[in-house]
Amino acid sequence: MPMTFQTAKRIAFLAMAAAASPTLLACGHGSNGPRATEPQAVEASNASAAVTPQPTAAAVATNEGPTMIAPGDDTFNDSGNAPHDVAAPPAGAQTTASGLASRVLRRGSGAAHPGPTSRVSVHYIGWTTDGNRFDSSVSRGEPATFPLNGVIAGWTEGVQLMVEGERRRFWIPANLAYGNRPGRPMGMLVFDVELLSISE
Repeated sequence: MPMTFQTAKRIAFLAMAAAASPTLLACGHGSNGPRATEPQAVEASNASAAVTPQPTAAAVATNEGPTMIAPGDDTFNDSGNAPHDVAAPPAGAQTTASGLASRVLRRGSGAAHPGPTSRVSVHYIGWTTDGNRFDSSVSRGEPATFPLNGVIAGWTEGVQLMVEGERRRFWIPANLAYGNRPGRPMGMLVFDVELLSISE
């Protein structure tokens, strides 16, 4: 039975191969996920600081409704076909105060949430809202590992909502992604993310 975020809260990218795709590098992703900055600027000085593995206030959903889990939508779709709801968040998606929307595709088995500077390992696929897939760790065959304070704001906030083993689809507004910067995916971005592990 679908859990609310409040209930889930209570029970609560390792360097890639050198053959990362040119698109990833051009987008500022490199081999370590959707970075907020150029590769040399990713590691912040506090990346190893101890944190409490709980969602920050910004990551608390504003709606109380049940998390939507679509039948048959709990596996990664890396066929090149975009999800049916890629254009906009569906009714029932969780929305945070920042405008980040998400829905759970598969519940996780963990209880702890990563903190804002935790290192996480994930698999992910990214699309633009017109259905263009621009990034995928799944197609590369290796997960991505990175500190959450070294990626775009939508990831920093959104992955903190997750527990290990969970898959979630995020609709990340442009202001929490790359904005309209040339050379990056523009506008709202959609990511399917599976949280594989958390390390502090």
